[in-house]
Amino acid sequence: MFLNNLITQSTGNYSRQIERLKNEIEDADAIIIGAGAGMSVSAGFAYDGERFEKNFSDFRRKYGFNDMYSGGFYPYNSLEEYWAWWSRHIWLNRYAAPVGESYSALLKIVLNKDYFVLTTNVDHQFQLAGFDKKRLFYTQGDYGLWQCSKACHNITYDNKEAVRQMTAEEKDLKIPAELIPKCPVCGAPMTMNLRCDDSFIQDEGWYSAAKRYEDFIRRHKDMRILFWELGVGKNTPGIIKIPFWQMTAQNYKAAYACVNRGEAITPKEIEKQSICINEDITAVLKDLGPF
Repeated sequence: MFLNNLITQSTGNYSRQIERLKNEIEDADAIIIGAGAGMSVSAGFAYDGERFEKNFSDFRRKYGFNDMYSGGFYPYNSLEEYWAWWSRHIWLNRYAAPVGESYSALLKIVLNKDYFVLTTNVDHQFQLAGFDKKRLFYTQGDYGLWQCSKACHNITYDNKEAVRQMTAEEKDLKIPAELIPKCPVCGAPMTMNLRCDDSFIQDEGWYSAAKRYEDFIRRHKDMRILFWELGVGKNTPGIIKIPFWQMTAQNYKAAYACVNRGEAITPKEIEKQSICINEDITAVLKDLGPF
């Protein structure tokens, strides 16, 4: 319905957009935030360039990839190498990272509003910034969780201390074999709890968050809702982007806002309900200011 009829330019001049968005935030009965990777990129947590080179130049020299996404999908020859990569990646992006400015700025804006966050991000930044966990649904997993690679049971496991030990004992881009995590039920290797294929474990916490999100949507269905999209790209439009467009189209009281440098788009069908801001997310949030 929507994907062939998109408006890609910003909807008006910047100051007018900011004023419109401020008004929608103030007047909304509820705000549903959809956050993608651009939210963390705006906070400085890029997966390529200088940050990659600073932390993974040794992996680049050995394996030839130039960004963290590629490192996550590289076919390592051994689990010792696989976990050397992942332990460093997890530590950098989940445990060592400070609170991103985009996240803390957003919290100041919505703190006293009736909000819910739907995110495809897996770096735990919303929790780290202080968002209410009961108002979060992170659909694609979390760097801080492991699961059985065979998905033999529906439980995920915190990994902080194991990852800490791996990074401390890594040598020559390998971890000691005895640190390779094994499933406590079937003995298969553990893996990341990240949605890459149909073996992704949706544990009890995942289903509880999904229900809270569905309940929030149901309770506010006919109210004045702001569907606020931040840094969502086109890789998985069926999770945030298209549902937000559909729910906006079905509710004349609703507004849709998209803040994403280079990808601020909206369908023609909801153009009048839309605010598209083709600027840096953190800069926009600062200009909106706390409410």
